[in-house]
Amino acid sequence: MQLMETMWLRQARSLLLVPLFKCLVAICLVISLLVFVESVYMNIVVIYVKLFKRKPEKIYKWEAMQEDIEVGNQNYPMVLVQIPMYNEREVFQLSIGAACRLIWPLDRVIIQVLDDSTDPTIMEMVSMECAKWASKGINIKCERRDNRNGYKAGALKQGMRHSYVKQCNYIAIFDADFQPEPDYLHRTVPFLIHNPELALVQARWKFVNANKCLMTRMQEMSLNYHFMAEQESGSTRHAFFGFNGTAGVWRLAGMEEAGGWKDRTTVEDMDLAVRVGLHGWKFVFVNDIEVKSELPSQFKAFRFQQHRWSCGPANLFRKMTMEIIHNKRVVIWKKLYVIYSFFFLRKILVHFFTFFFYCIVLPTSVFFYEVNIPTWSTIYVPFVITFFTAIATPRSFYLVFFWVLFENVMAMHRTKGTFIGLLEGGRVNEWVVTEKLGDALETKLLPQVKKPRNGILQRLNLKEMMVGIYILCCACYDFAFGSTLLYIYLFMQALAFIICGVGFVGT
Repeated sequence: MQLMETMWLRQARSLLLVPLFKCLVAICLVISLLVFVESVYMNIVVIYVKLFKRKPEKIYKWEAMQEDIEVGNQNYPMVLVQIPMYNEREVFQLSIGAACRLIWPLDRVIIQVLDDSTDPTIMEMVSMECAKWASKGINIKCERRDNRNGYKAGALKQGMRHSYVKQCNYIAIFDADFQPEPDYLHRTVPFLIHNPELALVQARWKFVNANKCLMTRMQEMSLNYHFMAEQESGSTRHAFFGFNGTAGVWRLAGMEEAGGWKDRTTVEDMDLAVRVGLHGWKFVFVNDIEVKSELPSQFKAFRFQQHRWSCGPANLFRKMTMEIIHNKRVVIWKKLYVIYSFFFLRKILVHFFTFFFYCIVLPTSVFFYEVNIPTWSTIYVPFVITFFTAIATPRSFYLVFFWVLFENVMAMHRTKGTFIGLLEGGRVNEWVVTEKLGDALETKLLPQVKKPRNGILQRLNLKEMMVGIYILCCACYDFAFGSTLLYIYLFMQALAFIICGVGFVGT
């Protein structure tokens, strides 16, 4: 009887489990090649830009703003600077102050603080800060609404309804932790003035608290690569990329033609960019213009941010695919780029692949000696992609292995968020404002509100622990019975999951 059960299990393994696992591996190998080709393509474009010095100033017309004695400041267009915020106790003074210090004629700029705060103390402090700058001659307005419908998109949409907005030609947007340099408008607005086909000028982010902890260093590596590869290649090759939600200047006419802000997803910035792009407008990314910002240094805050950044694009892809296909204003190649490269590959497929291949399929392969996973997919392809990421932040080159392990952990949360977005699950419209600590900007503005320390059980992240323990079991099995050195990687990946699982990451 026992012998028959053993034979039945072996037949089930050889006839069902092994072929199924081979199929999963084959799918992963195909996706690996797709991701590799996309990465190489983007970096070839970046190399081309660097070698031939194809800076935006050479591609598009750009002339510095000139003083005109006869017309005075009338040759300067009206600019609206929007600062959406919500209970930003630690950073509101920094963002408002930086916006008010922008070099632009005082009668040709309006600072609009869109304060959705619910804390009466913070609301009063924001009002006092606005009044302080108004007393210095700054045209600053603090706008509030009686609800938070639509979150950031709702606040921006409401802000556009004020009568004075109609005077403005261009709109600059900065999140509450962003600090533009005083010459920001002088460097960006001329692109829009001299190139009527442009609707957006996007600057890159500079992270003032990148050295706060190891987690912020690894975030810096990922985001630097995003700007260097994705934004640069999209701007150069297709004049299209996703608006980063901040540190950009929009042409009001382009926004209005596309229908303005919509709050149907948690990525209102990407939603607007895709709709404006589908109307034939062009975007330009200027890598040389940097805007200071803050990275989340707490693991919980980072997880919420990554959920929003992965769930939102997937949900938008679900809602806009047919709209993109039926669009008549842009050529088929741009539609193909938006659907395949911009959405499907970079915003959806890469998350599934990273988690399932490196954290599920590869560890599980130790139990299937019949299945051979080629070395190129586990070493060469990841090495090239990782190398491209590392060169975007040369000073962190020695952290690249930690970055790989951490990105694999975060791929689990991004995969979950992507699933929720595609299926419109319960948390599809969840918006948790990324907490800013303020002290990371080396400025003590206000008394910090001390929070009670969480115990080990409160910090425990069960999903990371479960995956970490599974990978650890696979590593032990491979160490005992395997014939390869895969267990070395598995032990380290398991450790990364368990460290994140007990909350020993970030500040």
